[in-house]
Formats: sequence, C-alpha cells, structure tokens
Amino acid sequence: MFTNDKRQEERTGKYGTPRQQHLQQLITQFQTPTNSEESKEKIVANVANFAYDPYNYAILRDLNVLELFIDCLTEPNERLIEFAAGGICNAVADPQNAKIVCDCGGVEALIGCLSSPVRNTVKYAIAGLYYLVESGGSEVRESLLGKEDVVELIKKFCEVDGFGNLAKALLEKVSQT
Repeated sequence: MFTNDKRQEERTGKYGTPRQQHLQQLITQFQTPTNSEESKEKIVANVANFAYDPYNYAILRDLNVLELFIDCLTEPNERLIEFAAGGICNAVADPQNAKIVCDCGGVEALIGCLSSPVRNTVKYAIAGLYYLVESGGSEVRESLLGKEDVVELIKKFCEVDGFGNLAKALLEKVSQT
C-alpha cells in the first residue's frame, strides 16, 4: 500500500520515529565501520523496501540512498548487490530518481549485474534498465545500443525461464526510436 501523509501519521503514532529520521538512522548504522556484513545486508534490504513507495522518493534523494545503492553494486558481497539492485529497481520508475542513477554511473553498474550468479540480481538489473530507458530516455537507450555485447546478453535472457518476458520488454523498449 502506498503511503500518504495521513497514513504515515497513523502508522508512526504519537511517539514513533518519523520516516526520514528512521531512514537516516539506518544509513548512519550502515556507515558504521564496525558493522558486520550481515547487518549491512539487512539494512540495505530494509531501505530497498522503502524504495517501492513514491512517498519515500524525496527522502531517499535527500539521504543519498540511491548513491549508496550504486556503491553497493561494486561490493564483493552478492547479497548486498542483490538488495541494492532491488532498491534501484524499486526507485527508478521515478524520473528524478532515474536521473540521479544515470548521473552517478548506475546504468553501467546495473549492466555489470547482468552477469551476476544471483537470479534476483539479474532480474532487478533487467527491470531497472527497463525503467531507466523509460525514464531516462534516449541517453540510456543509446548507451545500451552502443554495447553490442550487452544487447546480445539481453537477447540470451529472452530464452531463459524467468527472464524471457522481462528481457523481451527491455529489448523492445531499447529498440524503440
């Protein structure tokens, strides 16, 4: 269910933590050097869940969460990459979020996720690229078309169970002029 101010107030209650403050606490906790990998995974998964709701988009931008997700895509931890790719996928349907992701190297980072051994990461990458082409327009489309190896990889995903329809939709979106 998407949130609005009234619903947010009801859920937070009189003594609850406001959404922005809660997310800031999570980000601060993530950045604590003594944090375990498992704790970081849980935090990124938690924050990625907030990225599906348009109510949170401005908060995520204010807290530089999209940049954090992109940074996580370069980590060696596959679960961290999976959750970060999911967060990006959730957030980039919004044009402002898509612009930030494009401007911060997110397209290249998502392309890198296409070779992940984790199926969910690949699905999030394909869907995220689809939304980026939708929101980011010709720049993202041209970027993908300029990489024949990436286009060929997406074509291969068209034949893989669980990826076929999503990959076909991305190819169709990229092929539109």
